[in-house]
Amino acid sequence: MSLEAARDRLIVGLDVTGRAEAEAVVDTLGDTVTWYKIGFQLALSGGLPLVGELARSGKRVFLDMKLLDISNTVEKGVASALDLGASMLTIHAYPHAMRAAVKAAEGSPLTLLGVTVLTSLDDDDLVASGYRMSVAELVAARVAQARDIGMGGVVASPAEAAAIRRAIGPDMAIVTPGIRPAGSDSGDQKRIAAPADALAAGASHLVVGRPIVAAGDARAAAEAILAEMAGAAA
Repeated sequence: MSLEAARDRLIVGLDVTGRAEAEAVVDTLGDTVTWYKIGFQLALSGGLPLVGELARSGKRVFLDMKLLDISNTVEKGVASALDLGASMLTIHAYPHAMRAAVKAAEGSPLTLLGVTVLTSLDDDDLVASGYRMSVAELVAARVAQARDIGMGGVVASPAEAAAIRRAIGPDMAIVTPGIRPAGSDSGDQKRIAAPADALAAGASHLVVGRPIVAAGDARAAAEAILAEMAGAAA
């Protein structure tokens, strides 16, 4: 894989509080990074306008809002994300929410991603939440629904990426959080993998937050991850 191709597949999570901190990260990374993730933490601390600003500057934005509500509200939320200029948007992978999202995004370039099971959860967490299936079983069920409903892809841990790729074929996106380069702290993530391993398993995009944003030299950390990705099989 070329370095340019790796750039198109690395999403840096702006998991910071406040616009000023996010802008500082973007300035530091410069042209090293093409994709950024904006989630609840930044969106609720004044960072939502950055979606449009980053898009207008030539960057691409993964808006990680994990929408889940009644169908009408989900439709309107997707329309708002389109207006902001997001390139990707997450929806919790409940069938009614995914159907509403697909309806709202029809004909647009927005890639809708169904969130299967959060990478901070394991089988015991699902039992505590009332599910009578394993992580692998729930992921498989939600992936099949996302595929059949017409979503653009799914969000899942690297641990499930290979099975998902076999189930959905080559075209849908598989966006994997829980990416941890060698030697980095796993934090609150339970289902993790190194960048090259996630790509080898079938991931299309890797989301990396703290290992880059919290590094002493964020640009060097991003460049090291890109180099590892470029060394992986395409």
